[in-house]
Amino acid sequence: MQQETQFILQGAEFAYANTAEKILRGIDLEIRAGEWVALLGSNGSGKSTLLKILSALLTPTQGFCFVRGLDTREAKPEQLRGISSIVFQNPEDQIVAAVVEEEAAFGPENLGCPTEEICRRVEESLKATGLWERRGDLVSSLSGGQKQRLALAGALAMHPQAILLDEALSMLDPRSRLEFTEIIKREHAKGVTIVEVTHRLEEIRCAGRVIVLENGRISCDMPARGFLEKSAAELASMHLMKPPVELLAETLRAEGFIPDCCPADAASLTKELCRLL
Repeated sequence: MQQETQFILQGAEFAYANTAEKILRGIDLEIRAGEWVALLGSNGSGKSTLLKILSALLTPTQGFCFVRGLDTREAKPEQLRGISSIVFQNPEDQIVAAVVEEEAAFGPENLGCPTEEICRRVEESLKATGLWERRGDLVSSLSGGQKQRLALAGALAMHPQAILLDEALSMLDPRSRLEFTEIIKREHAKGVTIVEVTHRLEEIRCAGRVIVLENGRISCDMPARGFLEKSAAELASMHLMKPPVELLAETLRAEGFIPDCCPADAASLTKELCRLL
C-alpha cells in the first residue's frame, strides 16, 4: 500500500526580507508519511530554513509547500495547527510556561482539546519523556537536558503527524542523546514522520533517507545506509565527518583486516576483531 504524502515542495525558494540572497533555491522534494529523513549540510546551507517551511513557520517566497495536501500560503492557521511539531536546538526558544505540566498542556490547549483530553495528553507526554515526577516543578529548576525533553513533551502532547527536529540533540550529553533518540524511535514506530536536521552523522543511523543541502540546493538524496558507506573523503567534501565506528570499519577494510561484507556497527566489528585476535 502506497504511503500518503506528508510534505511536498515544488520549486520552493526563500529569501529573508530586505536581502536579495536566496537561502533556498528551487527545492523539489517529497516526503512520505512515516519516513525518517535526516537533513544534512554545512552551516548556512538552508537546513533550518527548510525545516521551518515544512512546519509552516515560514512560507516560500517563490514556489510551493504542501503539508498533507494543504498549500501553506493559502491554508488557515487552524488547518495546519497540530499537523507538525518542531523541536529547536535551544529549548529556551520555545518554552513559554513557568511550570512543567503547564508547558506540556500549552499545545493541546491551543488545539482546543477538552480538559480531560488535555490532562491525559500531559500525563502521557511527560511519562514518555521521563518528566512526570517533575510535573509540578518550575521549568527554571530543570537541567538543560530536562528542558529539551520538556520541549519534546510539548511536541508529543500535540499528537502530531510529523516531528521536526532542528539540531535538537546537539546540546545534550551522550546519555541524554540516547534517551532522546529512543523516544523518537518509539514515535516513529507508531507511524509518525520524522525530519531531523543534524550535522552529527552518528545520529542518522535510525533514518531511512538522507538529504544533503549545499548552497540552498539539494545535492544528495539517498538511503541512509548507503550514505554512511561513502568514504570519509566523499563525506568531507560535503563538510561532513564520518562517524568513528564507520571510519574504523573503512580503515580496517582498506588494510585487509576485515572483509568488505562485515557490517559497520560496533557489535560486528568487535566480534570480527576478537576472531582475528
